[in-house]
Amino acid sequence: MLRGIINGILLIALLASLGAVWSLRPDPARPNHEIFPEMVRTQRYNAFAANPNFADGKTLQVPVAGTIARGQLPLHYAATPAEALRAAEELKTPYGAPDAAVQARGAFVFTNFCQVCHGSAGRGDGPVPMRGYPAPPSLLAEHALKMKDGQMFHILSYGQNNMPSYAGQLSREDRWKAITYVRGLQAKALKEVASAPAAVPAPKAAGTVPGGAS
Repeated sequence: MLRGIINGILLIALLASLGAVWSLRPDPARPNHEIFPEMVRTQRYNAFAANPNFADGKTLQVPVAGTIARGQLPLHYAATPAEALRAAEELKTPYGAPDAAVQARGAFVFTNFCQVCHGSAGRGDGPVPMRGYPAPPSLLAEHALKMKDGQMFHILSYGQNNMPSYAGQLSREDRWKAITYVRGLQAKALKEVASAPAAVPAPKAAGTVPGGAS
């Protein structure tokens, strides 16, 4: 009963609103009255709109020389292997001590941006190389274990070989946190290797003596 009354009231309200719209707009070709015209015609200039305030008549302007956009500190390195080695010596991670929040964020970044190629454990066996794309080197290989944080940061920022730059997708902080997470994966892998039982040599066949003589 109550639902029927509510539906009836809503129907009456709908018919009343339609009637009001029709009465206020007798000419279908005439636009409705704009209650908030600034939503269509803003006070600011749109990015690609003409702008008489500048000599070239454009709204978009080239940044003033020497200015830096907020959150976009420049990296004074070139995208070359030699510059990657220079970055290895000069750039240091800001996250030295273990931190649960840093690790959690690093895991999130790695899962969303790195795991598709590098795999969940960093072995280079992600779903992308499994479907034909050239596989990246394992992050657990000796070369990666010896690579300094600064060089990893350079690779994340500028790319290397088949790996593109991620500077446009990841902030500086997230790049460093991803590296911190990778270091955790490497430490875990080394610990597993160290704790693995040593291989037991196969027993010698009966009746054999050193040198192969029987």
